[in-house]
Amino acid sequence: MGNEGLGDLLPPSGGYRNLKTFRLARLVYDITVRFCDLYVPLSSRTHDQMVQAARSGVQNIAEGSAASVTSQKMEMKLTGVAWASLGELELDFEDYLRHWGLPQWEGDHPVLCRFKATRCADLPAFRAWIATELRHPDSASVRPCESAQVRALQCPPGLRGRQDRPDAYAANGALSLLNLVRPWLVRQLGAQGNAFLEKGGFTERLYKARSGARRHQWT
Repeated sequence: MGNEGLGDLLPPSGGYRNLKTFRLARLVYDITVRFCDLYVPLSSRTHDQMVQAARSGVQNIAEGSAASVTSQKMEMKLTGVAWASLGELELDFEDYLRHWGLPQWEGDHPVLCRFKATRCADLPAFRAWIATELRHPDSASVRPCESAQVRALQCPPGLRGRQDRPDAYAANGALSLLNLVRPWLVRQLGAQGNAFLEKGGFTERLYKARSGARRHQWT
């Protein structure tokens, strides 16, 4: 087929499992499912919305990678959907902390610095980090659920009277991961756009391949 091979016409795709964004988004999904099962009532719409937003982030990264074989535009669209879905989830975790009067830590907070150093790769590692933090000397700095800011609310099950709040660690840990994956998705989207501008879409590559094949017939 002239100078145009099948590899140029159908570039490699579906390698989403090697993407940092996919691995982080999947970890966020696993954390979100457990978090909601523990702290958000199943009857609440928020429970389903958080889980579905987390799932959407993972699935759209994967589907976008698979779609790239024939449509860079679809790849970019799905990557954008993943970014937006994880943004919705980020807001839900922030709202949870705000509603319960719990602190949302800045990126340089000592707890989050220790969290980043652990480089948790899966849910068991994330749970182990929380367990370690709850034994740390500064764990009492997390406000109890009897705080004046939340005295009018019912404390989540199992947390009444606790001077530590595992849900605060889990929510802030999830937010820390989201603060990583969402900017990376923006960069990923930019790289996809540059690739589209440089190499063109599937239709353009198909036209070039057909043109090359026709020229080859006359040589």
